[in-house]
Amino acid sequence: MKLFLVNGFFICKDNRNMEKYVVEIETGLSAVKKALGVCRRVQEDPAHAQAFQKADRSPVTLADLAAQAVITATLLNTFPTDRVVGEEDAGLLRREAKICRAVLSVAVKEWPGLTEKTLSDLIDYGRRSFDTRGRFWTVDPIDGTKGFLSRRGYAVALALIDKGTVEVGILGCPGLGRRPAAGDNAGCILLAVRGAGARVLGVDGGDAERIRRSASVSPGKARLCESVEPSHAAHEIHAAIQRRLGSHVPPVRMDSQAKYGALALDIADIYLRIPRKRDYVEKIWDHAAGTRIIKEAGGRVTDIAGGTLDFSRGETLNQNQGVVATVGGIHDRVLSAVKGVVLEC
Repeated sequence: MKLFLVNGFFICKDNRNMEKYVVEIETGLSAVKKALGVCRRVQEDPAHAQAFQKADRSPVTLADLAAQAVITATLLNTFPTDRVVGEEDAGLLRREAKICRAVLSVAVKEWPGLTEKTLSDLIDYGRRSFDTRGRFWTVDPIDGTKGFLSRRGYAVALALIDKGTVEVGILGCPGLGRRPAAGDNAGCILLAVRGAGARVLGVDGGDAERIRRSASVSPGKARLCESVEPSHAAHEIHAAIQRRLGSHVPPVRMDSQAKYGALALDIADIYLRIPRKRDYVEKIWDHAAGTRIIKEAGGRVTDIAGGTLDFSRGETLNQNQGVVATVGGIHDRVLSAVKGVVLEC
């Protein structure tokens, strides 16, 4: 068995793709760990734990901006020609010098040498045009900002996409433990490489453990995972879908892309994103990492029509409507229930 040490993690080189992407894995894990460090610092400092409003009225924190800068700096330091597609932009920092200085004070702890200009430039690097059919990284520095602010939980999401295929997915999930069934909630990092399986790692190092949801699940006992915020999830539609499946299990509610982690770690069996508006499109940074993790853990991910999620179209999944992720061999049953309920709405 060949092992390689990556940022304190021992990972088995048991697959050609795992060896092919060793440097990407090392760099990606380093970036996510640094971002988690940024997030911890912000949460621990009451002066920094506040939200600002973006142009679309959604919240953004110092941690979102600092984490995106640190992740981008880490990636470009190793892969200077790679594109990085991120959720945030530096417009707020360029307008508000005080906020810029506050973000910088957090970011330099993980990436020394940053200036106000390089900080803003790194964040805006994620908003530049890119070849959708080429190689690029997509990052959500804090997925679940409301959960981050309320300390319910959040995720740092990073994925490498090449020619429209998610090759590597990494999720840093402070609210999930490596062994949730045993009451572990000390935080974990989920890693998946196409064709090489999924692994769970502790946030502070140690061995990487393979994870796979191979056991079949009864639709009537399936656990559904959905967003806490009603504005982010069609709770009433989800309940109708559960009834069609014959399931009366209370939903598992959590924030962020950590819901993909919940499926991989046997906390839940179904994750749905049913759009409330027909013209709503999902963002790639909200699903790329989680999709790879579920597939490598033995599950399936499609849109609500059963189509493959298309990550080759830019920042959005504009060829898809909604998302259905499952484990336990129940995907077709769930899709049937989704289609039946959605057609009635």
